[in-house]
Amino acid sequence: MMQDSNTSRPATTTSGSLSNSQPATRRNTTLAKSARLLFATMTGLCLTLPVSADTQQQPPKQPLPKQQLVPGGVALFDLGNSATPPKVEVGGRPVMTINSGDGDNHHWTAVVGIDLKSSPGQRTLTINGQKQTFDVTPHSYAEQWLTVKNKHVNPSQPALERIRAESRKMKSVFTSFTPVSGQQATAPWQPMIWPVTGPISSPFGLQRFFNGQRRNPHSGLDIAAATGTEIIAPAQATVVQTGDYYFNGNTVLLDHGQGLISMFCHLSRIDVQPGDQLEVGDHVGLVGATGRVTGPHLHWTLSLNNARIDPMLFLEPKPEAASETVQP
Repeated sequence: MMQDSNTSRPATTTSGSLSNSQPATRRNTTLAKSARLLFATMTGLCLTLPVSADTQQQPPKQPLPKQQLVPGGVALFDLGNSATPPKVEVGGRPVMTINSGDGDNHHWTAVVGIDLKSSPGQRTLTINGQKQTFDVTPHSYAEQWLTVKNKHVNPSQPALERIRAESRKMKSVFTSFTPVSGQQATAPWQPMIWPVTGPISSPFGLQRFFNGQRRNPHSGLDIAAATGTEIIAPAQATVVQTGDYYFNGNTVLLDHGQGLISMFCHLSRIDVQPGDQLEVGDHVGLVGATGRVTGPHLHWTLSLNNARIDPMLFLEPKPEAASETVQP
């Protein structure tokens, strides 16, 4: 199985043997397939699922999430062409499938989240009941040392009980899977837009130390912005949860469908409520400095099939005016 850690297009492969006794048309078809396989092998475009000759089509022209086969990344599987997507599961749970074709040409790609805190090694998923495997490679993220109020490093017992209750509440969203239907299901996938404009103050994946003590890695992307800066929806979504949480401060969780969840933290003001339907670019709230922070910013966690992944893999190119990254 072909794989690569930096991929934005899937490659489609088939297998076959070439015989001099084959008719010319069949030899030409087989040669074309072999050429496509050779090209895909040389460029390492994507994890692939072989598809039958009658569904063989050109690789999709639409954009795709960026593949990174590391903890915190995503794996892409080319599913070929069909009216509806194949059934894809990881651990018995459904996996996001997106249309990477154009027009009426539905070319499906499965997108599998690889959790930031997971270990490298082989992963297994099923496509229409058939097992497929891929390998997750090690990756070293940078370190970040921060100083915050002691209560946010060593919480009291009542605070720990609150934290556990909030964690269970958020987990109910991260583990959910909302099917999509109609036009939303077949519309070609589009990159997310930036929810706020500003420099990246803390990249995804940093190994964090608070007041000298090692804590969980940074499972989101921090975008620095002044208190009161508008936050917008990065993609179509339903507001599924809001609250004032111990670590996260004022928080909004958005369900984009198929297990893809955005969580915005540290807001100064929340201007949506559960049940609200948002389109791309709709107003959500304002940047703030609530919860465990060192200054105003938007913390954006992106979760796919309950795996915390790097939002950069789903984003459109960053605006030049906000391309600066503040070093941790």
